Amino acid sequence: MITTLLVANRGEIACRIFRTCRALGIATVAVYSDADADALYVREADTAVRLPGAAPSATYLRGDLVVAAALAAGADAVHPGYGFLSENAGFAAAVQDAGLVWVGPPVKAIELMASKTRAKELMAAAGVPLLAPVDPAAARAEDLPLLLKAAAGGGGRGMRIVRELMHLEGELTAAAAEALSAFGDGEVFAEPYVERGRHVEVQIMADEHDGVWALGTRDCSLQRRHQKVIEEAPAPGLSDELRDRLHAAAVAAARAVGYRGAGTVEFLLTDDGRPYFLEMNTRLQVEHPVTEAVFGLDLVALQLRTAEGEPLPAAAPPHPAGHAVEARLYAEDPARDWQPQTGALLSLDVPEEPGIRLDTGYTGGDTIGVHYDPMLAKVIAHAPTRTEAIRLLARALERARIHGPVTNRDLLVRSLRHPDFMAARLDTGFYERHLQALTPAPDEAGGQLAATAAALADAARNNNTTTTSGVARFGAWRNLPSQPQLRRYRGEPDGREYEITYRTTRDGPAVDTQGVHVVAARPDRVTLESAGVTRHFTVSRHGDRVYVDTASGSYTFTALPRFTDPAERTEPGSLLAPMPGTVVRLAEGLAAGAAVEAGQPLIWLEAMKMEHRILAPATGTLTALHAAPGLQVEVGALLAVVTEPADHDPEASEETA
Repeated sequence: MITTLLVANRGEIACRIFRTCRALGIATVAVYSDADADALYVREADTAVRLPGAAPSATYLRGDLVVAAALAAGADAVHPGYGFLSENAGFAAAVQDAGLVWVGPPVKAIELMASKTRAKELMAAAGVPLLAPVDPAAARAEDLPLLLKAAAGGGGRGMRIVRELMHLEGELTAAAAEALSAFGDGEVFAEPYVERGRHVEVQIMADEHDGVWALGTRDCSLQRRHQKVIEEAPAPGLSDELRDRLHAAAVAAARAVGYRGAGTVEFLLTDDGRPYFLEMNTRLQVEHPVTEAVFGLDLVALQLRTAEGEPLPAAAPPHPAGHAVEARLYAEDPARDWQPQTGALLSLDVPEEPGIRLDTGYTGGDTIGVHYDPMLAKVIAHAPTRTEAIRLLARALERARIHGPVTNRDLLVRSLRHPDFMAARLDTGFYERHLQALTPAPDEAGGQLAATAAALADAARNNNTTTTSGVARFGAWRNLPSQPQLRRYRGEPDGREYEITYRTTRDGPAVDTQGVHVVAARPDRVTLESAGVTRHFTVSRHGDRVYVDTASGSYTFTALPRFTDPAERTEPGSLLAPMPGTVVRLAEGLAAGAAVEAGQPLIWLEAMKMEHRILAPATGTLTALHAAPGLQVEVGALLAVVTEPADHDPEASEETA
């Protein structure tokens, strides 16, 4: 019987596992890096053990340190969560060799499925349909497009799409380098890339008594950079015949490796509905809550039960009910190439409504660092029908109060309400086609009203004088109109500037914006009437940042001085770090004095598990290089400078760009 469990992970999944442990009366142990010393999951654990350092390679990927921590804390079992060491057969073996219970599949099953190439061979022998691999050395034009994938890992790391043979060699090199950095294994393989395919998976749960459950399907087609963003269960639009076929293939995969515990068998569905095996994840998936909601199960509790040697509760799983949708809330800016965002998370409040579940590793006051995944939380909605679940989730996200770094919240809301998603026209190219429409320029009229609310709230806060009706009286003037006051704000992250002029009258505050009437103004709440519609604005200020939440979204502003200060100028051609991160590599032969071409990748920067290319802004000469592999940089750091020729014609370059 498990009495004390160490979770060899961090963040949201650690909090999730601790929640089940508390319900089962199991004591909990956390391990934490220096960067996570004050993290929510560390605060929630009964005991915590420090892993010195911040980089994953020195902390959460050090299986020897994790096992030592478990023994030192008196744990008798280890749960790996997902990511890090969760699919590492050597770590699973080390846990068991130390006399601890491993809450996961048998070591042999992990070994068999650890390499995607070996897994495909095994699945072919078991009769599971799969895409025929392509030898990159023998690839021809008719084999294109190809998808390059890391053999030893997932999460989009090491993945490349190749559409032209001339790019194949370079992409193979890049994919192998990224795979080696992420997983310690540079093996890469190629398979046909299916345009507009669907990513559908089957959750399985197995015990050591020959019991195997197929717990329905999930659709995870909405992805960015090959990483999932929105998932749902059951996968919509599948025929009973296809669903049964996927269930049978998943069970066959589990039995082929003698599986035990929770796992997921992933498939790619072509546009004509043909399924192909992708991989088997020998761990709990990030998206497991949608399956839990539909089947009324606690998959972590079942993991613990099967790890203790108990059989599954019944020969067949319970009947599913309703539909569940999950959205991953990331600290990232979708409109700027999904750049990860860091800094203080000032508030994270999601409405507590029936059918809404929040899984998170953060709370207001925490800091989002650069070392780990940018996912802040998962918001899950469960309702009787798919339409109701989507509507419930979109509204919960819309009403959430998230103050701090830029997030993908608005993108999630628009994605859920997009006609293609509503109609279940799903495929992995969704964001490639629709990203521009899903990240429109901010609504200027809405921003103007929100900035007006910010100005009135700031004024009320500064004067701190209100009438009995709650309307602020600004300054000492009560019977005569006061002089107009000006406040300026810059919208974030779009940079649009707003100027708000207001004055105090005998009837209360008034603004010069035509058609806008001030109903009430307090430091934290403003009510405005515009075009006959009354709207409420909740306003929070942290330093020079002002956050305005409305019934249909939120706005972030930076308060500006009344008069514009001279802007700091940057040398033309400067390449600045777009986010804090680590330089992982440079273009081959890159050095000061090298000739570069516009758009040429020069520097690769890694931040929060994502790799970003820094491109040459123009054709010219690299006159300065400050970046080097391994260098950690802050946002805005000068990485290099490209100088254009003296006779450069800007208009000509624009025409050829």
